[in-house]
Amino acid sequence: MPRFLILFFLLLIPFTACQKETATKNKIADKPLFRDPIFDGAADPVVIWNRQTETWNMVYTNRRANTEGLDGVTWVHGTRIGIAESIDGGASWTYKGISNIPEPYTETHWAPDVLEHEGLYHMYLTYVPGIFDNWSHPRDIIHLTSTNLVDWEYQSTLELANHKVIDADVIQLPDGTWRMWYNNEMDHKSIYYADSEDLYTWEDKGKAVGDQAGEGPNIFEWKGHYWMVTDVWDGLGLYRSEDLVDWERIPGNLVQEPGTGEDDGVAGQHPDIVVNDDRAYLFYFTHPGRVESETDPYQQRRSSIQVVELKYEDGKITADRNEPTYINLKPPTK
Repeated sequence: MPRFLILFFLLLIPFTACQKETATKNKIADKPLFRDPIFDGAADPVVIWNRQTETWNMVYTNRRANTEGLDGVTWVHGTRIGIAESIDGGASWTYKGISNIPEPYTETHWAPDVLEHEGLYHMYLTYVPGIFDNWSHPRDIIHLTSTNLVDWEYQSTLELANHKVIDADVIQLPDGTWRMWYNNEMDHKSIYYADSEDLYTWEDKGKAVGDQAGEGPNIFEWKGHYWMVTDVWDGLGLYRSEDLVDWERIPGNLVQEPGTGEDDGVAGQHPDIVVNDDRAYLFYFTHPGRVESETDPYQQRRSSIQVVELKYEDGKITADRNEPTYINLKPPTK
């Protein structure tokens, strides 16, 4: 082989390796990111690292979007929490099954929040004791634990503001204790909070945010501030806090304007924000068939999970859902 060809191939090797490394680090997320293959009703996503399988897991509410003959809101009842898995840092997801929640807490599951602490997973799950065609029935937040993110053991039903509470979100405070935010449906769907020293015993503290109705609170720390997003059914309301007690409403809603991507042409709903390597990713769901031209009940009900990277500039958070989202979530270091 001529010497110039040998030199060419030697130069090509590191270039090719660099291309492969770049491709691995900068994968474009699927759009939609995920659809449930059983009921086509995936919503309320929560993304967490599974230490046992060393993959990212998504746990999510499922609704019976493709089931015919269901009256009223029966279609949002009667399902277990779904599980999807990603082996490529969150760019694509595969359905893995459902969470095993023990009897008698099996009828209807909504809006899980899942965290890991000292090798044990904790789920705070909205549990509805039945399958109903209206919204008039009780719902509580129950606490479960697991060692594998699949099989769960019941711990308690939380004593919160009342028995119409949904959508828990829990973070650890700087002093090592824990705080939960949730939606109190009986107080104009305001956001309430409760505190715990050990994740098991909770003390309700009252209202956190009540300037507008909203649900699905998600709280995260990023860029030197604490942030809260809530689903206000016209995109996501955004709040900022310095102490996790007093919240300032930020004008404008995230993912409010319809996007141009597949299944993304409506406002985004009930989010989870994952801050990873100082980048923040907003996982949300859409009801893509809820447009004026669509009247088919299945299309109105079905839902898809999406993801967009948040940007921070001049003290403001933005989300351009029409730009490709490059994502490669790194495993936690502790």
